[in-house]
Amino acid sequence: MADGDTYHLLFYTYPADILERRGPYRGAHLQRIQAEQRAGRVTHAGALGMPPTGGAMVWLNTPVEEIEAFAQTDPYNAAGLITSWRIEPWALV
Repeated sequence: MADGDTYHLLFYTYPADILERRGPYRGAHLQRIQAEQRAGRVTHAGALGMPPTGGAMVWLNTPVEEIEAFAQTDPYNAAGLITSWRIEPWALV
């Protein structure tokens, strides 16, 4: 963490049957996240809960508009697998 870095958390909420429905879209969803990780914009990502009830990603130094565009075009969103999403600033201490 460097001085001046900004962090945002992107939270997804999934439907109860996410495990049964995600198969055809999972590869493309993960590829997009991995591309953002390689670019240095996403530092961490993963499912929340067991079984998953949602997901979260930590974004570094990325404008909110770009995070919104990512969420809107996520293959999970296009397939109706994201029931809601939100972006929160994260003030690390």
